[in-house]
Amino acid sequence: MDSAVGNDKAAVGGMTARRATLIGASAILLWSTLALLTTLTGPIPPFEIEAVAFAVAGLVGIVWMAARGRSPWSALRQPPVAWLLGVGGLFGYHFLYFLALKSAPAAEANLINYLWPLLIVLFAGLLPGERLGRRQVLGALVGLAGTSLLVTGGRGIAIDPAYLPGFLAAAGAAVTWGAYSTLSRLLGAVPTDAVAFFCLATAALSALCHWGLEATVAPDAGQWTLLTLMGLGPVGAAFFVWDIGMKKGDIHTLGALSYATPLLSTLLLILAGRAQPSGVVAASCLLIIAGAVIASWKPRRA
Repeated sequence: MDSAVGNDKAAVGGMTARRATLIGASAILLWSTLALLTTLTGPIPPFEIEAVAFAVAGLVGIVWMAARGRSPWSALRQPPVAWLLGVGGLFGYHFLYFLALKSAPAAEANLINYLWPLLIVLFAGLLPGERLGRRQVLGALVGLAGTSLLVTGGRGIAIDPAYLPGFLAAAGAAVTWGAYSTLSRLLGAVPTDAVAFFCLATAALSALCHWGLEATVAPDAGQWTLLTLMGLGPVGAAFFVWDIGMKKGDIHTLGALSYATPLLSTLLLILAGRAQPSGVVAASCLLIIAGAVIASWKPRRA
C-alpha cells in the first residue's frame, strides 16, 4: 500500500500531500534570494543579520497568529523535544554554516553544506511508512553532481588539513539541517505556528554570538529594509512553509528539489549584475533539473 506521503490524492491533516509539497517548495524560492539580499546588506556581520532577521520573523509570526484568531500561548507551549529540534535545527545549522565559511574556503564549504538535500532524501527512507527507492537516490546524486559543478565552477577541490575544522563544521551543518527537516515529520502534532517562537529563540542566541564574536555595524535605512525583507522571506516565511512541506508533503521530492537553491541563487546574482553567466552554470542547470525530475517522477498507474 502506498504511504500517504506518496499519494497525491491522500489528505494528510486536512491538506493533500501534493499541496503541502508545493507549499514546502516555495521555501526553495525564498532561500534562493538570501545570497543576493545578504550581499546587498554590505558590511553587516552574519550573526547580526541573523539576529535581526529571525527577530522579525518571530514577531511577524506572532502577529499573524493573533490576526488569524490563534493563540500564541498555545504555540509557545510545546514539549522540550520540539524546542530542542526547532531551535537546534534553526540556530545549530546557521552557527555551523557561518563557522564553516570562516574556517574554510567558501566553495568547498558550500559544497559540503549542500549535502543536506541528499541527506534529506536518504534520511526520509528511514522514517516509519517510508521507502527509499533507486529513483530517489539516483535523482539526488544527479542533483548533487550539478550542485558540485556549480559551487566549484568546474574546478577540482583541494583538501588542505588546515581547513579540516571548517569542512567538519560544513558537514555538521548539512547533517543538522537534514536531520531537522526529516525529524520534523515525527513531530506532526507540533503546530507550524511554533516556528515563530523557535525563530525568536534563534534570534536571541544569534545576538549572543554577535556580541561575543562580531563588531556591531549600525544599519542605515536601506539596510533595515533589507533585513526586514530577509525576516519576511528567506529567514522567515521560508521556515514556516518548509515545516508544512516536511510534515505533510513528499519529503523525497522536496529533498531533490532543494538542489535548485544554489542554482536559483546564482541566477539571481547574475541578473543583479553580481555574478557572470557561464557554460558551467548552464550545465549545472541541466543536471539539477534532471535530478529533480528523476527523483520526483512517479509513473502513471492505470
